[in-house]
Amino acid sequence: MRLKVTFLLLLLILPLALANLRVGFYSSSCPKAESIVQTAVRRRFARDKSITAALLRMHFHDCFVRGCDASNLIDSTSEMSSEKDAAPNLTVRGYELIDEAKKALEATCPSRVSCADIIALATRDAVFLSGGPFYGVPTGRRDGLVSDPDQVDLPGPTMSVSQAFQSFRAKNMTIDDMVTLLGAHTVGVAHCSFFLDRIIALDPTMDLGLLNNLNAICGAASGSNPDPTAFLDQGTPFAVDNQFFKQIGLRRGVMQIDQELASHQLSRRIVSDYAANAALFRTRFAQAMVKLGNTQVLQGTAGEIRKNCRVFNPRRGF
Repeated sequence: MRLKVTFLLLLLILPLALANLRVGFYSSSCPKAESIVQTAVRRRFARDKSITAALLRMHFHDCFVRGCDASNLIDSTSEMSSEKDAAPNLTVRGYELIDEAKKALEATCPSRVSCADIIALATRDAVFLSGGPFYGVPTGRRDGLVSDPDQVDLPGPTMSVSQAFQSFRAKNMTIDDMVTLLGAHTVGVAHCSFFLDRIIALDPTMDLGLLNNLNAICGAASGSNPDPTAFLDQGTPFAVDNQFFKQIGLRRGVMQIDQELASHQLSRRIVSDYAANAALFRTRFAQAMVKLGNTQVLQGTAGEIRKNCRVFNPRRGF
């Protein structure tokens, strides 16, 4: 009952009429669509709680390139490189979960549910399983027909807050949206190569205890594991909550961009508000995820509904 009440409240506050996407888009054409995706996510989450971070990253990397069109799911071939070949996407994972959901959907509702919608729904379900909010996902996206590694230009962990905000603003995101979405770092890990410079320089903005811990992790690099990882949230690394904001307020941000959020004039108030109010973060995170999922979507007859998320459909006339 509590889940239903929370869901209804979120439906009231979320902007559902976004670019003609709508919650329940498949209610007639594929009534079990969302439950099929949810089943696949639950099965994977039961054995791998890190899948939440993987899906959040996949969703972000998809939406920030050509819009939310599943262009980052396309496999490269000997004749064509895809977004998967771009450096920022080499560590994106979770593709097999999308494949599993797509296979089940094709068996039930052939050529109805887009791969782009599967990513958005699967991410929502994983967030909820990790203790985050359950929010209505407007659906109706279609899949893109282009996947070009040269178009992958994502904000990186070494950017300043001001530099990162330029990338977010170009996608019609506010500074509040940016800080909220970076709160996804409440789950997941970062490779030492992304923050090793801070350790070497004995970055004074990093808590000494954290610096020592990270130094030990990165110092254990070996031939079999040349670039170890550390949790981005040192408090509750598998839970979608506001602990990330509390951590960076204590100078325990692993990556430079995360730590700078707590002190930069554009973002410090938002960080402080989220650290003090878990409910506020949950509400805004749901809203920001819906807004992210609305980025440059294809609808109507644009694009296609892929049969296999890894390859474009055969072109008619060829």
